[in-house]
Amino acid sequence: MTLREEYQASLKSSDTEEWFDLHFHRPLGFLWAKLFEKLGVSPNAITVASIFMGVVGGIMLYFHQPYLAWLNWVGMLLITWADTFDSADGQLARMTQQYSRMGRILDGVSGDLWFAAIGFALVFRELDFGDSLTGPHYFAQHEWQIWALGILSGASHALQAAMADCYRQFHLFFLKGSQGSELESAAKLREQYHELEWGRNFWSKLPLFFYLGYTSNQERMTPNMQRLRAALNEKYGENGVPSQEFRDYFRKLSLPLMKYTNILTFNTRIIACFIAVTINMPWLYFAFEIVVLNLLLIYMVLRHEGICKKALARVNS
Repeated sequence: MTLREEYQASLKSSDTEEWFDLHFHRPLGFLWAKLFEKLGVSPNAITVASIFMGVVGGIMLYFHQPYLAWLNWVGMLLITWADTFDSADGQLARMTQQYSRMGRILDGVSGDLWFAAIGFALVFRELDFGDSLTGPHYFAQHEWQIWALGILSGASHALQAAMADCYRQFHLFFLKGSQGSELESAAKLREQYHELEWGRNFWSKLPLFFYLGYTSNQERMTPNMQRLRAALNEKYGENGVPSQEFRDYFRKLSLPLMKYTNILTFNTRIIACFIAVTINMPWLYFAFEIVVLNLLLIYMVLRHEGICKKALARVNS
């Protein structure tokens, strides 16, 4: 296999990859993956390293003093670097077949921790300084407002990322089958969760507890998708793959939404964050997540549910 072919094989799919990732994060991630493969570093170790870099980078966005403004650029560099590691862990896992549920959980946790650090840094930055639009120390006098924005922004981010991941994995199921998708079933996870004992299996049960909640929330938000999954399981067996004709049919309907899943993950939101920090109006980042990205999420949920309802009618007929 040539190096180019190996790089292509390390990608999830052309359907779900974003242009900026394909031209920046994925090539750099592949180089890191090749290096770590030679060094014998596991994908999970790379993910843990990305957590530390992303969290430290997020903290660096707090500093607003003119003589410390360079730390913001250090933070932006660290966060970008962390995201190349976030690409590398998945690419290395695909290159070496080191898939694991723990790796998937860690990968999701890493992004949440980065943005939690960013959120707290921006809240304390506003409390300490304010901004040019609302006036110096505005949020110092109205603390509850910036905390409300920060908390609502964090909750919005968690929901947006979870739903984007759900739709992407469902698309990959039709594109590559069950082996190419990390789509899970809350019912199965619940069975595995109850089989474990807290005393004997604490470190296995704890991440499964959070992952079960994560998957259950995804399923509650997608009733038509779950009906479609149940109908496909009944017709083709559990995790059975539909006919190629149906897979092509659903992929064609789902493909236009993949660009929105990318907007709701990393690149667009972090660019908005960097712009808000650079112009010293961090609260704008919170407003962007709460208003713009939530409106996009609502549109995506409604449209995807309509697609699943249409596909379900085709299965039943």
